[in-house]
Amino acid sequence: MTDPKYAAFTALDPFFQIVQQGLAGLVDGDHYFETIAADAVFEFRYDFPGWPRRVSGRDALMELYSGYGNNIVLHEADALVVHRAQDPRVVVIEYDVHGKILATGVPYDNRFISVVTIENRKIVHWRDYMDSLAAMTALTKAAPDAHLKQA
Repeated sequence: MTDPKYAAFTALDPFFQIVQQGLAGLVDGDHYFETIAADAVFEFRYDFPGWPRRVSGRDALMELYSGYGNNIVLHEADALVVHRAQDPRVVVIEYDVHGKILATGVPYDNRFISVVTIENRKIVHWRDYMDSLAAMTALTKAAPDAHLKQA
């Protein structure tokens, strides 16, 4: 059962779960947000309209993610690959997410690589890379039955 304080984020549960799996034994916390240090820095290494390139702090990240479920709902995350870096604080995780765009019903499938720095069993830095084209294509694609409405 989802903790009520994270109910607004359930659309992201598959993402949270795959990250927890990838970082198992390295971070403390029962939920993704609990694994993040209060002053952690997140860098999004892609240009995506309306999405910041940098966010500072767990609270700011939670605010950013709070509207995610209004647009996209994930139903699965898979293809997890975990790489340990030479720096023992750094872990690289690769994963795919699958869901749908709520406004259109169009499938959403994307691939990510996240470079995660951990100190004192909390995430302190996160560099995120994604397939921007996959996201833009899904978000701008018409609903599957849109051609029927034009007739």
